[in-house]
Amino acid sequence: MAFYDGVFDALGLREWCDGTSAEGPMTMEQLLAQARGEESTAVETELVPFPSLDNLHAACGEIPRTREMTSGVENLFLSVKDGLKLVLDPLTQPLSWMLEGTLYVFTAAPWWLVIPVLLWLTWYVSRSRGVTVFVAFSFFFLAFIDHYDAAIQTLAIIFVCTGLCVLFGVPVGILMSKNNTVQRMIIPVLDLLQTLPSFVYLIPLIFLFSVTEPKLYGIAIILYAIVPVIRLTDLGIRLVDKDVIEAANAFGMSGRQKLFGVEIPLALPNIMAGVNQTIMMSLAMVVIASLVSAPGLGVLVLRGIRNLELGVGLVAGLGIVLLAVILDRASKAALARVNAIHETH
Repeated sequence: MAFYDGVFDALGLREWCDGTSAEGPMTMEQLLAQARGEESTAVETELVPFPSLDNLHAACGEIPRTREMTSGVENLFLSVKDGLKLVLDPLTQPLSWMLEGTLYVFTAAPWWLVIPVLLWLTWYVSRSRGVTVFVAFSFFFLAFIDHYDAAIQTLAIIFVCTGLCVLFGVPVGILMSKNNTVQRMIIPVLDLLQTLPSFVYLIPLIFLFSVTEPKLYGIAIILYAIVPVIRLTDLGIRLVDKDVIEAANAFGMSGRQKLFGVEIPLALPNIMAGVNQTIMMSLAMVVIASLVSAPGLGVLVLRGIRNLELGVGLVAGLGIVLLAVILDRASKAALARVNAIHETH
């Protein structure tokens, strides 16, 4: 007898509980018990079990079980899936083209062209001889151990996804900084995106898009990595000294002039810190996105896990560490330059 039978009897709900409800699909425990010719009975170890859906269902068949609730959530998503796909497919198709095009350019270009371009770009943004030498050593090492192609694929994906995060994230952060109502509306969404486990991003996307489409992992990476640049853009603009804003108003500057001539330059150190964090989160998600056909070093890590190839997994992991250090050092050197320019002015 279920613990809560007496409760429903006392409330006069026994007739309703035993009415029209039909027993739902058997649980795995019930199926195994039936196969063994046993009667599946749940042993109550607690004196007063918590009134969860399963415990209440045991006393009243009209109350749905947890399995039925999760099934309802699944059916709700599947019922709107076609409509969502009809809207999202054309909107996100350019992302697939961008990823495919960038991957083609990065992988088709010869190494003797790509590596010097990357070194020049590193020097341009960092003006650091040590960082540039480290980037050169890392890429020549990855090429020496035949991991250059996978590393350059990972870099191409990060390049596209980080660029889109900055393109969309900075305007959203600016809008939040200018409107408290918008900030209050967007903050819960950012909290959700920041706390949602990375694997959970892939679940609805797998149902919406084919695993062969690059936009599947592209959307997951962007949603996972865009939060820091939005938050720190909002914070940076809100931290601009009010006296400076008042001086700009006294000079008769328009809103656009204040934004691009005063607020964004002063907030640039915070914005660059957000970009740094976005790059790191993009790299972390690229590895997980290998589960849904994202190319690069994550594929080798996944191969090492699946086939228990310890060496393959560890060497690919070392390559990811080198990429992470390259991106972190280059972006931090760029941030230091921005801070130095900011201090001199």
